[in-house]
Amino acid sequence: MKQLFLLLIMSLYTLSGIGQGRTEQKIRDELDSTFLSQVGVREATGKNDGPEVEMYLASCGLGKGYAWCGAKMNWGFLENDLVPPRSAAWSPSWFPSNKVIYKKGKSLTGKPPQKSDVMGIYFASKKRIAHVGHVHRWPPNSDYATTIEGNTNGAGSREGDGVYKKRRLKRQLWIADWVSAQSG
Repeated sequence: MKQLFLLLIMSLYTLSGIGQGRTEQKIRDELDSTFLSQVGVREATGKNDGPEVEMYLASCGLGKGYAWCGAKMNWGFLENDLVPPRSAAWSPSWFPSNKVIYKKGKSLTGKPPQKSDVMGIYFASKKRIAHVGHVHRWPPNSDYATTIEGNTNGAGSREGDGVYKKRRLKRQLWIADWVSAQSG
């Protein structure tokens, strides 16, 4: 009986993926691929709605009509079996001090941000980070990063109509690393 129990536990352990640690790079690549696949999603009526937008919001327990940049991030993390922050729909929740690695043009760790780090934009009028997205590319010799963001538009608004790939000035961004601690 004890052997059967151990066999059952080992089977569940294997099936759950626990112990089959993904490398950090594999997680970053998979997360990036998930977010890249959403570029082109648009709201149905311009009121924070539509099938995909409502799917993102539902991942946070919200219905249509809410701002959804953080909800899109939450959805992507859950799709990749990663743990997002508890209040993921609220942009500032992605930037606790222990995760922030880059702030307004300065690395806080001595290392550059990487693909699949979380990017945020601070709005002085709100006195907080009020928009969140995903680092797609962080070229070392450029002043600009390429990001993937939801609830933005061609002009880069924080209240937009879809998921876009954006070119953002690095010195305007905050970056948090949610991937490193979840690999292995």
